[in-house]
Amino acid sequence: MTEAPTYGFDTLQIHAGAKPDPATGARQTPIYQTTAYVFRDADHAAALFNLQEVGFIYSRLTNPTVAVLQERIATLEGGVGAVCCSSGHAAQIMALFPLMQPGCNVVASTRLYGGTVTQLSNTIKRFGWSATFVDTDDLDAVAAAIDENTRAIFCESIANPGGYVTDIRALADVADAAGIPLIVDNTSATPYLCRPIEQGATLVVHSTTKYLTGNGTVTGGCVVDSGNFDWSASDKFPSLSEPESAYHGLKFHETFGGLAFTFHGIAIGLRDLGMTMNPQGAHYTLMGIETLSLRMQRHVENAETVAAWLENDPRVDYVTYAGLPSSPYYDRAKSCYPKGAGGLFTFAVKGGYDACVKLVNSLEIFSHVANLGDTRSLIIHSASTTHRQLSPEQQEAAGAGANVVRLSIGIEDPKDLIADLDQALAKASS
Repeated sequence: MTEAPTYGFDTLQIHAGAKPDPATGARQTPIYQTTAYVFRDADHAAALFNLQEVGFIYSRLTNPTVAVLQERIATLEGGVGAVCCSSGHAAQIMALFPLMQPGCNVVASTRLYGGTVTQLSNTIKRFGWSATFVDTDDLDAVAAAIDENTRAIFCESIANPGGYVTDIRALADVADAAGIPLIVDNTSATPYLCRPIEQGATLVVHSTTKYLTGNGTVTGGCVVDSGNFDWSASDKFPSLSEPESAYHGLKFHETFGGLAFTFHGIAIGLRDLGMTMNPQGAHYTLMGIETLSLRMQRHVENAETVAAWLENDPRVDYVTYAGLPSSPYYDRAKSCYPKGAGGLFTFAVKGGYDACVKLVNSLEIFSHVANLGDTRSLIIHSASTTHRQLSPEQQEAAGAGANVVRLSIGIEDPKDLIADLDQALAKASS
């Protein structure tokens, strides 16, 4: 028997999950802009609704275009399955939904995107859930924060906004000892720079809006299932291990094994929460992923160049980029993220809040937007925008103090980016 070939990342980012359209021979994945699908007969319909057969029922649940994207992302991440949804924030709720019950909590990193901090601090309380925020560099503190009601640890591989890099393997060991999953937001790193599942993560979430799409056109999210967690090892995860009344007592883990979380995400999560990704959005993201490795290489090269220039500029207090030898995370980045520390980091402007505002108002190439991961270089003053809802203490803990701006370095000529920052810093410091 001939073994199936093992393809490289550059090949998989183009081909994984996709085949020529059987009806037309179209080489690019078509946009299946349809709400529903004709069943072969009544028995076929019943089998689909009973989860006895895999197929397409209704586009809130499954769609052929979205299915290709799910398989591609799962393949690139080294997972067994994935569920795509409407945004990165939707993906975070989708990841927690099968794990949590009223009274349960999640232990979360203090270094997270401001919107995620707000979601975990405030919004999830409406479900009866809660979050405890801990510096994930302090593994003893992480372990101490876990109690009998903790159902997951949540972190970002490369934290937004500061670009801090997480020791995923160390956190996974803490999660394993507690018998709970580790959820890693891999948006900023992408599977090109980091594959959290290989380092012990149970679930990986993405805002596909960012680097995976790469062109700032659509929003989307994804949850990738490693297939490695034993959901029946304890009574902590009844949604996956116990009978599901909506499917006549079916037990997801017993029935679907390593794909239990993925099937639950579609059959329960998308069915009832309705956080569906639209097929046109999936199409744009598929096209973006085809050049992911090429773009990430350039993002990293440009970020290293721009960060080094900023670090030597007297108008700048400090730069947080983990790709700089001066960073306390430099050795970790080299070890855990050998292809580079990404294109995201912050720097502190001398002159504080007012100087930051002048800076963002003076730039010409950099766009002042609430996004990251675009081919274009982007900037934002997090304290007055994305992290505005946080307290000053929370802003500082997240690396988004009043004197800090976040850069998402694009793929332009780095000399032009440096020149733009130079003229803007001159105006900010005048």
